[in-house]
Amino acid sequence: MFYLCSAKNNLSTPLFPGISAGFPSPADDHMETALDLNDYLINRPAATFLVRARGTSMIGAGIFDGDILIVDKSVKAVSGQIVIATLDGEFTVKRLLKGQNPDRWRLQPENPDFPARDIVPGDDFSVWGVVTGVVRRLE
Repeated sequence: MFYLCSAKNNLSTPLFPGISAGFPSPADDHMETALDLNDYLINRPAATFLVRARGTSMIGAGIFDGDILIVDKSVKAVSGQIVIATLDGEFTVKRLLKGQNPDRWRLQPENPDFPARDIVPGDDFSVWGVVTGVVRRLE
């Protein structure tokens, strides 16, 4: 199921200066600014929807089972981007690449356990949107 992000709710949260992920550094005790998650994650609310990822074919791109993908339908897909596509009536999330033939496309998973899929004449294929972000809860 897809969820459209048409209504803008205020998701403004304090944003503190960067936190070291390595050795501790002297902490700043002031807030850098406020961050509105809508402004940060969604450029075009009327063209953006959310979808939950299922499976493990994109783990190499940092997309895991259960993640929420932010997808912009207004972005023109180009080679190298991660897209939501339909192929023969099935939705999939894959990296879109130019195929061996410059007029053809390939859907490339980011997990070596899954095969790439060349788009060939006769395939029912379309790109629904470009994945622009990923949201994940750490538990």
